[in-house]
Amino acid sequence: MAYPSNVSIADAIKSYYALPRNHRVHWSKARKDEVVRAVRDRAISFHEARERYLLSRSEFEQWEADYIASGGEAARQDA
Repeated sequence: MAYPSNVSIADAIKSYYALPRNHRVHWSKARKDEVVRAVRDRAISFHEARERYLLSRSEFEQWEADYIASGGEAARQDA
């Protein structure tokens, strides 16, 4: 993966997920799914997601339930 020398490996990996920089965005289903996927793939920790996006545990759990219900997990297993 090519990335500028002033970008850390961790930040380069996180940018792969197209995560918003902070909580000040319109939270579409696609954005919520990206955050859930990044946490489940351990690209970011749940704690980091909570702080960055000002999420409660129950809010994240709802996003995760919606992600699974829409087939997010099944689509990843088929890939």
